[in-house]
Amino acid sequence: MNHNLVLYNTLTRKKEKFVPIHPNMVGMYVCGPTVYSDVHLGNCRTFVSFDLIFRYLLHLGYKVRYVRNITDAGHLEGDNDEGDDKFAKKAKLEQLEPMEIVQKYTLGFHDVLRMFNTLPPSIEPTATGHISEQIEMVQEIIKNGFAYEVNGTVYFDVEKYVKEYNYTILTNRNLEDMLNNTRELGGQDEKRGRLDFALWIKAKPEHIMRWPSPWGVGFPGWHIECSAMSRKYLGDQFDIHGGGMDLAATHHTNEIAQSEACNHTAPAKYWMHTNMLTVNGARMSKSAGNGFLPGELFTGNHPLLTRGYSPMAVRFFMLQAHYRSTLDFSNEALEAADKGYKRLMTAISLLEKISPSSKSNFGNLEEIKAKCYAAMDDDFNSPVLIAELFEVVRIINSIYDNKLTINATDLEALRSFIQAFVFDILGLKDDQVGDVDSMDDLMQIIIGIRNDAKKNKDFVTSDSIREKLTEIGIQLKDSKEGTLWNKI
Repeated sequence: MNHNLVLYNTLTRKKEKFVPIHPNMVGMYVCGPTVYSDVHLGNCRTFVSFDLIFRYLLHLGYKVRYVRNITDAGHLEGDNDEGDDKFAKKAKLEQLEPMEIVQKYTLGFHDVLRMFNTLPPSIEPTATGHISEQIEMVQEIIKNGFAYEVNGTVYFDVEKYVKEYNYTILTNRNLEDMLNNTRELGGQDEKRGRLDFALWIKAKPEHIMRWPSPWGVGFPGWHIECSAMSRKYLGDQFDIHGGGMDLAATHHTNEIAQSEACNHTAPAKYWMHTNMLTVNGARMSKSAGNGFLPGELFTGNHPLLTRGYSPMAVRFFMLQAHYRSTLDFSNEALEAADKGYKRLMTAISLLEKISPSSKSNFGNLEEIKAKCYAAMDDDFNSPVLIAELFEVVRIINSIYDNKLTINATDLEALRSFIQAFVFDILGLKDDQVGDVDSMDDLMQIIIGIRNDAKKNKDFVTSDSIREKLTEIGIQLKDSKEGTLWNKI
């Protein structure tokens, strides 16, 4: 590996050179969705970001095992082991079995990510498929003295843990402040400490999703599933753990604690977190009425949207912001991204129409390529990469307009460059291909009519056709090979 890839590690709060635990191999775990409702755009932003990371690691030649879980059990409404089970509550509302809810929204999640052209993970384990692994891990934590059982529920003992480990290592929060911001234990509370959290929860008689355990019938807490499944598929220690920044304070903090209490070692070497979404500068949320689903964004069927945008235009929009930066949705920003995406795809389509010359004078492709790699090696900086690609767009347009020349060898190299950075790494695809194919037939008819007008010296008609096509964004170019067309 000749690249100097550096990434921002939340654990150390600085950029670090990426050195995998095992040479040429990468283990990456990303927290997946809780499938009791439609996947929201914040989740999509996270999964598109880690798809970019996955793609680039593959491009560099690493063998990557990418594990992304499906949470289909154990997630209560409150983070303090309180409230109803999200799956049971939704099942009652829709009069379905909980696993019907899981299946419905898992399929919907996969459908949305396919539209965003994300690669599937290497392994996609579910919480319900790994109950035995979670029980085994809880048993080991109890054996090591970091958990206790009360009336069929097992709690993690944070007070005992902090005597040997740093509970706030991921967030650098002050432990005393955390305790002061946590409510006092009530007389009926089974926990010994205010920061303790459930590893296994005793099921009430009406609870549908339940499994036998050494502590009685119950179900796993939310945090234990990721610790158990990352351990099973990636080992006690692996390279990258990722997710949204909202998971760092509680879920990921508790994951680290569980893994250290069980395995006596921290689980991941690098922790990576994506930033949140905003809409017109305000945080996106259902309660604020400014949240919308991917489907609404694609169709434009939402009061805040003036129209719909294609999945690839939205992916392009997401990649124009660094994964650690806030991403603000607005009609103006989406319009600009849509125009930029179409401009990029139009230029790429011209590559097939360019005839090579005997020599090249367009510049140094290796220099451009080095800048693109430098952008991606700098914590996967997709905005800088995209800016470099628009310099390539300018070059392609100039070659097409005969202002610059390119020979056959360089043309093939340019096509390979585009394939690597636009399609393989950024994960974009031309979703206008079908439109272009059908439109080409129509354009050939129009070009034929214009050619007939020129043969008959009816230059008024031929010029009028060219001008009217320009007005609607279609450019005609006469060449030795005939008349070519492209979208402006």
